[in-house]
Amino acid sequence: MNLEPSLRYSHMIMSQVIKSGDNVIDATVGKGNDTEFLSKLVKEHGKVYGFDLQKDAINITKKRLEKNNLNNTKLFNIGHEKIKEYVKDKINGAIFNLGYLPGGNKDIITKPKTTITAIKACLELLEKDGIIILVLYYGHPGGKTEKNAVIDFVKNLEQKEYSVLEYKFINQINEPPILIAIQKK
Repeated sequence: MNLEPSLRYSHMIMSQVIKSGDNVIDATVGKGNDTEFLSKLVKEHGKVYGFDLQKDAINITKKRLEKNNLNNTKLFNIGHEKIKEYVKDKINGAIFNLGYLPGGNKDIITKPKTTITAIKACLELLEKDGIIILVLYYGHPGGKTEKNAVIDFVKNLEQKEYSVLEYKFINQINEPPILIAIQKK
């Protein structure tokens, strides 16, 4: 067994929890990697809700899904803090990649207030045994502030209701991403 980087480990966790027919959220669509992965996990009877502020991210993801004939996704060109307005179904999982769009404008970043609002919405929608994955990329201006706010928030989740895992490499340079997994009991 190899210790996996955060993004790959997030997919390992999700593949053990999410199954065909489930409803899931990709709270930060980006270039569609997680959206495509989730779409394949939930198959044709499940549903993926994807959110991103940037039109480029939505367009890239839409093309990626079309190329792979994946039709079980609803994409919203809006911030993830609006999840509760658009998702009424219970969910079995959600994933967040926090930071900025790779290759995009580094001035457009996820922010603590909107991210925590989105996490709270996902927690309310989350089914028992469901999971929320947060991958924190924080090596950019504003990133450490968001990382600290998110970690402070999840540390204080009621342990009788949620299990919270922090997965990170502590001997790597350049602020490697941190993975947080929240599972509802």
